[in-house]
Amino acid sequence: MSFQQGLSGLNGAAKSLDVIGNNIANSSTVGFKGSNTQFADVYARSLNGAGATQAGIGVSVAAIAQQFTQGNIETTANPLDIAINGAGFFRTEISGTVQYTRNGQFSLDKNGYIVTPQGANVTGYGVSPNGQILASTPAPLKISTADMKPVATTKVDTSINLDSRETAPTNFPFNANDATTYNKQVPVSVYDTLGNEHTMSMFYVKTGSGTWDVYAGADGTELTNVNVAKAATGNAAAQTARDAWTAATKASPQDPAAIAAALAGYAAAASAAVSGAAGTAGATAATVTAIQTAATDAGNTAGYTPDQVDKDIAAAVSVPSVPIGTLKFDSNGALSAALMSPQTLPLAVTFPVYPATGAKETLSIKLGFNGSTQYGSDTSEKLTTQDGYKPGHLQRFSAAADGTLLGQYSNGQTKALGQVVLANFTNAGGLEPIGNNSWAETSASGTPLLGTAGTGGFGVLQSSATEASNVDLTAELVNMITAQRVYQANAQTIKTQDSVLQTLVNLR
Repeated sequence: MSFQQGLSGLNGAAKSLDVIGNNIANSSTVGFKGSNTQFADVYARSLNGAGATQAGIGVSVAAIAQQFTQGNIETTANPLDIAINGAGFFRTEISGTVQYTRNGQFSLDKNGYIVTPQGANVTGYGVSPNGQILASTPAPLKISTADMKPVATTKVDTSINLDSRETAPTNFPFNANDATTYNKQVPVSVYDTLGNEHTMSMFYVKTGSGTWDVYAGADGTELTNVNVAKAATGNAAAQTARDAWTAATKASPQDPAAIAAALAGYAAAASAAVSGAAGTAGATAATVTAIQTAATDAGNTAGYTPDQVDKDIAAAVSVPSVPIGTLKFDSNGALSAALMSPQTLPLAVTFPVYPATGAKETLSIKLGFNGSTQYGSDTSEKLTTQDGYKPGHLQRFSAAADGTLLGQYSNGQTKALGQVVLANFTNAGGLEPIGNNSWAETSASGTPLLGTAGTGGFGVLQSSATEASNVDLTAELVNMITAQRVYQANAQTIKTQDSVLQTLVNLR
């Protein structure tokens, strides 16, 4: 026996206690991976190799191996906290250096970038303007707080059952303001190019066995009547008269007589435009007279504006309504393309935006009826959808299981803001721990394999959650007791060797 074995044992036990102490200290560190100490025996070697009768000269620390087992997933209140459940590391960049971590405690910096508590940028894939993920070289992820732009409605799909037992209305012709002239009305919100909301109504009028006329309305008024009422909008003479009124109101000093004359001039021009359109649409002489009278009265009302003149004229418009199409059902209650020929679905609707909002004056909308039926049950709307929406502000965001960052907007829409990228290694144990819950790539770990959560062996992500340390505190306390006993035993071997030497010294 020599002091070498005991000394090496003391060093080994001390290193083991260091590792255990570090594990215990980080038992509450998010994303921490515990380590264990691996030992190797030591033998003296000669040119002829170690002899079979050698006792060995002690122990050495072969490695301190980190254990990349899964930690418990704990929920949090921060939507930017993200936990990895399975394999993979978050890829981060700080000062141009790429690092890897399992700590998903993220936040936004002042510039909107997603960062770790140490200020490292979380990397991933960006998005195109329409929210499509652009898979390319990972770059720092930034949450855009820009408003979502409005999208004008281009398509409306409605699924409805029309009661085959109903009869044609006894009051006719159709009048959107008279519920006795139609069987069913179904309203749906649509949006113009500026995101202004309008109400598009579909009116169903039964005209025969299995046959229904469909009329459409814009903000409570049937489309043909709206198109007549807005005739002054595109009329050159009316626009010139409106400009003259605007100029008169801006004059300094103002001339009330000039303003009144300009208003009367606009009313006359608008009356001519709307009266002409009404006559073309089949209006009666009484309706034309009513339009002209309303225009004259409005034009002579002090304090009125051209918009108020337009409103009074529109109230006097009453022309025959025109259906946008006819639905025909077969004997099984299904829509029949053959019976509706040459008319085809979806129906084309030219939806007027009036009064003008500054948006595009008309919306071209395709109106579909997929799944509509005519059965012997109450008329009921089953589902109506449309593809437009108003502008929206970013209210909150969260991460999906595949790492896609989803922004939720005040208009009810959801859009991708980016996607978190994960990295994995052939030998994760070869990574170099560099502190701050991070590791660096080494030759032993191999090059990183990049991908997205849920694919290629990568784990999935959970938003508003973190991965707790994988340290088993109870096991570490037991290991500490064992390491302490090992340290004491090695100290005892040194003490025994000292006693032996003392005995030799005392020989005479």
